[in-house]
Amino acid sequence: MSAFQKKLLAGLVIMALMSPLGIYLPQLFKSEDAWGEWSPEKLKELIGFVPAGLERLADLWKAPIPDYNAAGEGASFGAQAFWYVASALAGIAIGGGIAFLLGRALRRRDK
Repeated sequence: MSAFQKKLLAGLVIMALMSPLGIYLPQLFKSEDAWGEWSPEKLKELIGFVPAGLERLADLWKAPIPDYNAAGEGASFGAQAFWYVASALAGIAIGGGIAFLLGRALRRRDK
């Protein structure tokens, strides 16, 4: 692994470890949902209607781990933080694996 790759991986792991700030900071500042992560119901509450495209496509995709929290509704902060970090690390591993495999396939094609 090159020095650049080590630094990149270290930075990604640090960001993964910081991901629970997304749970803590809204509670600390008594804010609501993250900007743009609104359900159709919340959007209707905010602007008075749900755009037709959103209404039609809202149920098209269901997250494998809703809210990055396999511990369920009402889980402790520690459990939520653990699942946020686990989700981030899984995303890094999956994204890195795809990039690695794509890079290998492109190198083979160029030979």
